[in-house]
Amino acid sequence: MGSDSLTTILIAVVLIAGAVFPYLRRVKAEEQRARKRFEEAKISGLQAAVSMHPHINAMACIGCGGCVDVCPEGDVLGVIDGKAVLVHGSKCVGHGLCADACPVGAIVMMMAAPGRSADVPALDEHFETNVKNLFIVGELGGLGLIKNAVTQGKMVIEHIATRERSANGYYDVLVVGAGPAGLAAGLAAKAHRLKFVILEQGDAGGTILQYPRRKIVMTSPVELPLWGKLKLTETSKESLLEIWKQILAKTQLAVNTNEKVVDIKPADGQFLVTSTSKEYRSRHVVLALGRRGTPRKLGVPGEELSKVTYRLIDAETYKNCDVLVVGGGDSAIEAAVGLALHGTNRVTLSYRKSEFTRLKERNVRHLNDQVKRKVITLLLNSNVSQILPKEVRLETLDGMKTIANDYVFIFAGGEMPFELLKRAGIAFHEQVIS
Repeated sequence: MGSDSLTTILIAVVLIAGAVFPYLRRVKAEEQRARKRFEEAKISGLQAAVSMHPHINAMACIGCGGCVDVCPEGDVLGVIDGKAVLVHGSKCVGHGLCADACPVGAIVMMMAAPGRSADVPALDEHFETNVKNLFIVGELGGLGLIKNAVTQGKMVIEHIATRERSANGYYDVLVVGAGPAGLAAGLAAKAHRLKFVILEQGDAGGTILQYPRRKIVMTSPVELPLWGKLKLTETSKESLLEIWKQILAKTQLAVNTNEKVVDIKPADGQFLVTSTSKEYRSRHVVLALGRRGTPRKLGVPGEELSKVTYRLIDAETYKNCDVLVVGGGDSAIEAAVGLALHGTNRVTLSYRKSEFTRLKERNVRHLNDQVKRKVITLLLNSNVSQILPKEVRLETLDGMKTIANDYVFIFAGGEMPFELLKRAGIAFHEQVIS
């Protein structure tokens, strides 16, 4: 081999090494970060999925990382040991872009394991349940993404509009829930001149009010009846609520707030719907409820502030904040530990009793460690008295205590909606979406 050929080979090797080695270092660093997030998520109880999420076939996965790159949530997935891994499952809201991006079909979207919100109502292509004229849209049907919820709300009303309308002055459609799916259904019903009513157990906005994220992601614009295109690729909970208020004002869409539905019964070709206020008769019923159920509230002044939520998904988006976690169960402990892990937040855990009971051993260990390190301030025998924009007041054994506060997370239990559905005769199954 001539000297010129040898020189050419050496130059080629150097150029390839100059490109490959930085790439390998970057891949290795990303894997280390993913591994660290994975371990932290396991510690704080956030690794397991609670609703729709990607199921990865490790035998088929080639570790290309395409699924990681397209995820709008940022760190649901990671590549560890050359395979895609569900790192932060509780943060996933079922975008499904990872499954679309996988070049070898190694990812399918599926619901959580039994015991973690796995029950999904059996629906046909028009979102109708096994009970004729009773429909389910949005998060309760398995898809919690805002765009999907809005699209389903519109589609189900378009289908109902093709059917026979109600007689005897009854409603054509009664919508339960005023989140994205319910409001979209109401707007579509108004556009189709149907006689309708929307019942919401809380305030208009529904599940948006319970969103645990500071940042809300929509993968693409969506068209709203009577309003037009909703163009939001990334926004905040507060901004999204303000937009919904503008939509309600412009379209004059009426919502019966603070009216909870407690029973749904078929009656003479109609449905008899009983709320906490009155009874309604409607030919069709659209359930646009969240899967998380009705959170138990503290009933204190200021609890309606947007900084208050009842679930934590993405602890990493809260940095350098004064945070109060309220509750004495595993969910409260896991949230407090997750918020304290990075060491930038000032976390206070308030519990009304003198000691914790029936906690998982790992949560006791992690909590004790964080309290010992003074990352979490533990206030036993305390009760929230008032929530203010920048403070929270708590009743303690030492009297009233006021602490600085940016966010409040309340874990006081709640009532899931499944009993209402089962009483109405709705059938369930575990759903896998490919």
